[in-house]
Amino acid sequence: MNRKIRLIAGLAGCLALLPATRAGAQDADKLTLREAVTRALQNSRELALARVQYNVAMNETGVYRSEFLPNLYTGSGAAYTNGFPATLNGQAPALFNLSYSEAVFNLPLRGQMKAAEERAKSLKLEIDRTRDGVIVRAATAYLELSKVRHSLDLLRNEEASAGKILEVTRDRAAVGQELPIEITRGELTLARIRERVIKLEGRDEILSQQLRNLMGTSDEKAIDVETEEPSFATDQQESEILNEALQNDPLVKEAENERTARGDILKGEKGGYWPTVSVVALYQVLGRFNNYNQFFNPNSFQRNNITAGIEVHIPLFSAKTRANVALAKSRLNEAELMLGNKRQQVSLEARQKARNVRELEAGREVARLDLKLAQETLQLMQAKFDQGRATLRDIEQARLDESDKWVAFLDADFARQQGQLTLLQVTGQLAKVFQ
Repeated sequence: MNRKIRLIAGLAGCLALLPATRAGAQDADKLTLREAVTRALQNSRELALARVQYNVAMNETGVYRSEFLPNLYTGSGAAYTNGFPATLNGQAPALFNLSYSEAVFNLPLRGQMKAAEERAKSLKLEIDRTRDGVIVRAATAYLELSKVRHSLDLLRNEEASAGKILEVTRDRAAVGQELPIEITRGELTLARIRERVIKLEGRDEILSQQLRNLMGTSDEKAIDVETEEPSFATDQQESEILNEALQNDPLVKEAENERTARGDILKGEKGGYWPTVSVVALYQVLGRFNNYNQFFNPNSFQRNNITAGIEVHIPLFSAKTRANVALAKSRLNEAELMLGNKRQQVSLEARQKARNVRELEAGREVARLDLKLAQETLQLMQAKFDQGRATLRDIEQARLDESDKWVAFLDADFARQQGQLTLLQVTGQLAKVFQ
């Protein structure tokens, strides 16, 4: 009877624990790699800032463009005059005025407007570059967290195997079959494994918090990553990779836009030798109290006055224009040299990253074969143990070696994935992978 009561109580306790376990599992935020990247892009403050800066650049372009659009102003004021009636800007004082202006032909101003448009395109490219940076950081943190947690599982198994080896060694040393130094060696092995576990647990916390910050998730929210092995490999040849990098790299495009912008400024400054043409108009309502009758015929005084026409400025000699042209030429030469340097730098970087990926793939293959050899060695040792030709210490040592090879393979695989991500970033293909 007492046994039945204890059994029922035990079952009730287990059932009571199930909801808590499920609640804890529900609190964990299980993510795929694509979901993590998507949330990071949605929450990124850097990306939001890049978009705002692009809008600022577009509005600056609108300021230049507004000079070629109708501009209508009105106003009024009062001023004391002694002598001929005039305002500070040379116009006749009026109770009310309405002015209109619109630039029709102004090459320097148009050059500034086109340059602003090209620089706005560069800020549009900055949005893409910032987006790729967020993708790389989120994907790298996710993949490393998955690798760290897999490594932790392996090291905890390795810790158990090292503990068994140490226990067997102590038993053998107690009966004089092992030297005391073997106990110290076993303790050292176990201590090193525990040290690695502690470091990986700390890295787990840092990466989890980094992912939470990128995704805008609460600090109390647990993150559960899936054990997936995405591949970012590309079958492009090195020449194709270099062409893609030169065509799609944001820094090269920004340098090209800056060169075009400075070329537009040079054309505009050269246009400073040409006349500028504007459409202007002015409507004024005059008052007699400004003493117009003392300087004009009182019988011909008219309150409403309209002036409309075309205003043309013809430069006869302008040292400033010549100086502006010389400055624009030097800045264009600077932009062309910077573009050439940037293309050379991107080409070299793409070549290095492509070769680095090949080296990392070769290193991963070596780690995979090393792991396979350790697994086959463990199988052989297990067979010997079953036949009584190997000890428990031998088989636990084989498991220890296999666990080490697993961790090395995970490190090599993560390094390869990281290299592939940076190569995709250089060639401008990163956003296509996470569409």
